[in-house]
Amino acid sequence: MNAPTVLRCGGRMVARYVLRPELAPDHSPRPYLHPVSTLGGVPVTEELPEDHPHHLGAGVAVPDVAGFNFWGGRTFVRGQGPTALDNHGVQRHEGFKLRDPDGFLEELNWVAGERVLLREHRTVSATPLDDTAWALDLTFSLTNTSGEELSFGSPATNGRPGAAYGGFFWRAPLESAPPDVFGADAEGERAVHGARADWVALAGRNWTLVFAGATEETRRDPWFVRAAEYPGVGSSLAFDERPVVTAGGSLVRRVVTVVADGRLDRDTAAALVRKAVTT
Repeated sequence: MNAPTVLRCGGRMVARYVLRPELAPDHSPRPYLHPVSTLGGVPVTEELPEDHPHHLGAGVAVPDVAGFNFWGGRTFVRGQGPTALDNHGVQRHEGFKLRDPDGFLEELNWVAGERVLLREHRTVSATPLDDTAWALDLTFSLTNTSGEELSFGSPATNGRPGAAYGGFFWRAPLESAPPDVFGADAEGERAVHGARADWVALAGRNWTLVFAGATEETRRDPWFVRAAEYPGVGSSLAFDERPVVTAGGSLVRRVVTVVADGRLDRDTAAALVRKAVTT
């Protein structure tokens, strides 16, 4: 495995970015952030967990790009269910346009076989918010270089209700009890999953993650939330329909994540989100 890039915030190391992980093809190898930690050193990501060994920290993954799996694991086939297919893609790190201690600009290719379907421009930065919280700002721009129209799907759009994962995704660590889930106007996993909300939060034993859509287009994407089965949150690109990107067109999303020590209440979470998105 190549040496990862270190991300620092206020002089403290808060994340490592793995560029070229040595993974089996059915894991859909891709760059990802792990471990990500609070300013107090509490880890808040997980990689290769037993329950979903293709979950890789925090990053971008899509289970269906024109039939190719850039998420890892089995592919959900309508009328058939989860199926092992030889259809996995790879996100290849092509280089940095800028790399500083608190962030970077990266170029990637999304490759299926030897064909480049998408070229991605990814921006990642770390910003301090206060003595116990910082913000991870991740923007990805996917440009269709395939020469033909591409659509993005999920198990939900392929026939499995509720399984609308794909896009930005953060796998949190498994603890003895599921994390609490809440939003600005909702409480609990069932209420928050599928909601189009400015932000959602996971609160674990001694940490809180608050995820916010930082553009109008991102805020229109519903949230994918898991807590009881496993702790994870994503901003869903294909919740109930398949978005289409024309040849040469682009899809852009930006998610800002507040990473905090301790268990935040709703008002504090909201205040930190406002600060993070406007900083």
